[in-house]
Amino acid sequence: MSDLITQELAVRTIGLGKSYGKGDSIVHALKGVDFDARCGELLMIVGPSGCGKTTLLSVICGTLRCDSGTVTVFGEDLSQMRSGKLTAFRGKNVGFVFQQFNLIPTWSALENVSVPLLLNGSTQAQAEKAAAELLKEVGIGEKLRALPTQLSGGQQQRVAIARALVHEPRLLICDEPTAALDAASGRRVLELLKERACRPDRAVIVVTHDSRIFPFADRIAEMEDGRMKAVHGPGECQSLYV
Repeated sequence: MSDLITQELAVRTIGLGKSYGKGDSIVHALKGVDFDARCGELLMIVGPSGCGKTTLLSVICGTLRCDSGTVTVFGEDLSQMRSGKLTAFRGKNVGFVFQQFNLIPTWSALENVSVPLLLNGSTQAQAEKAAAELLKEVGIGEKLRALPTQLSGGQQQRVAIARALVHEPRLLICDEPTAALDAASGRRVLELLKERACRPDRAVIVVTHDSRIFPFADRIAEMEDGRMKAVHGPGECQSLYV
């Protein structure tokens, strides 16, 4: 890979393999996946449930180790990185919106969103100021002190999105970010992702079944049975699956 290509790519996987279980019960979740995500783009990954989308995201963000192949994020080979360095790299460079939110139940929305900044060295005052501003931006500024159990599913999703964005990650990974949102809220979230994260030195990868947000994609990658089936360019995303 040339230096120019390395600079232009946020993510590259080559021959990525991942299996679960052993013997007759083994499940091959990823089967030699070759995949690129470019700096400055919002790329969506689509496909049927169980095709390997979430496993691919987990390997890309470093929360799951691959069995074979390589995964490179901003020029760093995560498959060769030691656990401590990988954790530090992920904390600084990656934001993750989990499908199940993963909010700390005894902490307020403000406290949940502050966590990435505190882990990266910000003072509590700095972290809470930035968190409050972002919660207002996602439309729940009046819920700063609310606990997750006091929020609707859609409101919890916005807290999770704010938490993923607050430390300005270079790579934002989202697993079904609009699943709990109505159409208008979903559009607002995608507009925010475009504005905040799709910059020349950043990239956004979104796994989704929500065809309403396909027009926001720069490219759409289709997965099927643990493999990358096809990648659709900008001219196709507006009309794909309509």
